[in-house]
Amino acid sequence: MSEPVAPAAAKIFTPEAEAALRDSLKRCSSATIEAAVGYRRHGDMQLLPASIIGIVERFVEPDLRARLGTGDDDLRFVEDLGIDSLTMMEIVMLVEEVAQLQIPNDDLRNLRTLSDVKIYINCRARGLPPPRPSKFFAIEHLVGVMPIQPPFLFLNEASVSSASAAAKYKITGQEFFLQGHFKDNPVMPASIMLEALGQLGVLFLLEGHVPIEEGKVVGPATIYFTGCEGVRAHRVCRPGDVLTLSIKPKRMKQPLATFEGSIRVGQEKAVLAEEITLTYGYVEAALPASAVVVAAVAGANGANGSHHPNGVNGSAHGTPETPAPERFKTAGL
Repeated sequence: MSEPVAPAAAKIFTPEAEAALRDSLKRCSSATIEAAVGYRRHGDMQLLPASIIGIVERFVEPDLRARLGTGDDDLRFVEDLGIDSLTMMEIVMLVEEVAQLQIPNDDLRNLRTLSDVKIYINCRARGLPPPRPSKFFAIEHLVGVMPIQPPFLFLNEASVSSASAAAKYKITGQEFFLQGHFKDNPVMPASIMLEALGQLGVLFLLEGHVPIEEGKVVGPATIYFTGCEGVRAHRVCRPGDVLTLSIKPKRMKQPLATFEGSIRVGQEKAVLAEEITLTYGYVEAALPASAVVVAAVAGANGANGSHHPNGVNGSAHGTPETPAPERFKTAGL
């Protein structure tokens, strides 16, 4: 089956438009220019990713360009490729010119990796709605959300969508267990890497991407590691390595959630787990802060005998005390 013509590229591509495009991309590689021209001329979607990568390469420092050749779509623009916000805007404007579309600023905030941009542009160029953005967690957000805490938290950052979760963890060499694993030869234990995948599963559950009973949420103190199957360790991981973790749900039915997981270092496989299973339970959902304030004011008005719209002084049924949101308890994996 032939690749469909993208709606955004189906417009007439005049010689004047081609000349303008070639001029805009003149500092990109010849391969990038020809891919972009081919996309605009024929609407061949297979040429669009090469155009995007070539544009990004144009703005990346020479010593970092080799990373783009690894095929790692999880490369982050800021952290891995050293691209600042102004440079990112230059990239976006060129991508918009090639793909013949506009990227709203609200959408741009969610484009943190090469994969994000490729998927987003592919959907927009085909006239399809872009996927819902992943929710990103920096380390300070993870510490605030996760029941597992340092020094046993092995996620430096993470992103969660309805279909998967991904994270990064850099082995610093200062981890307490590396003092004895092994003598004069620090190696990240495979069991700890499985723990990290399990922690990513915990975050996925806490974000509510499981069937939830009305008025309830997954309780942080109810989540525990119950088992793993089909585990293979492919690579020794040492201080300085950056682990890229990913999980995808396989089966979800309370009280069990099963994920498949993997860890890479660059493009090298480190650990694969066919199944990682967690057990979890529900707790009553806490009222949002605004609702707590309203309830408190209503209770105060009732105590003072203030007049209510229903014509009764004070609350007819009383105002139930709303407990403060329970702080997350540590749940070991």
